Amino acid sequence: MNGSGGDVVDDGGSDSRVKKKNIHGVLNAVSWGVLFPIGAIIARYVRTFESADPAWFYLHASCQVSGYILGVSGWATGLKLGSQSKGVMYSTHRNIGIVLFTLATLQIFALFLRPKQDHKYRVYWNVYHHGVGYAILVLGIINVFKGLKILEPGDKWVTTYITVISVLGGIALFLEIVTWIMVFKRKSNKSTKPYDGNGA
Repeated sequence: MNGSGGDVVDDGGSDSRVKKKNIHGVLNAVSWGVLFPIGAIIARYVRTFESADPAWFYLHASCQVSGYILGVSGWATGLKLGSQSKGVMYSTHRNIGIVLFTLATLQIFALFLRPKQDHKYRVYWNVYHHGVGYAILVLGIINVFKGLKILEPGDKWVTTYITVISVLGGIALFLEIVTWIMVFKRKSNKSTKPYDGNGA
């Protein structure tokens, strides 16, 4: 994606840096900006369906691990570009990238310390996991837009990403409504369950 026409270019040695920028942009947009949100949607909503257990967990983990691998690759490409760009500084974009890498790495390692469901510390682990996860989600999307502003890839690429993230947001909103409807129905069913008279 070049800075003028919005197309991927390949016209010689001077475009080697442009290619690296494009690779950096694509890797990070797909990882932080798409895979991580999809993984969060799966964890938040698909798990509410009893028939989806434990498939939702493996889908969630697959999205997050794949996103992490691509994100680290994009982050490393960004560091390489930064080292080759003397005097060119995108401090906010770079710093958010460093924070994202740090948080995502902690999140991956935290999986190995995940207590069992009935462990007394599981609630604290859940709070940590969800908090860090949503921080990654928000910072990732913000940094994708900052990266697009730096790359200036053309309106069609920006519009494409906005469309993708809007669709994911719409899906999340729809599933949120469905989830709450299911919660209220379950509560209603429990409250209307006839008393069996045995004191249980």
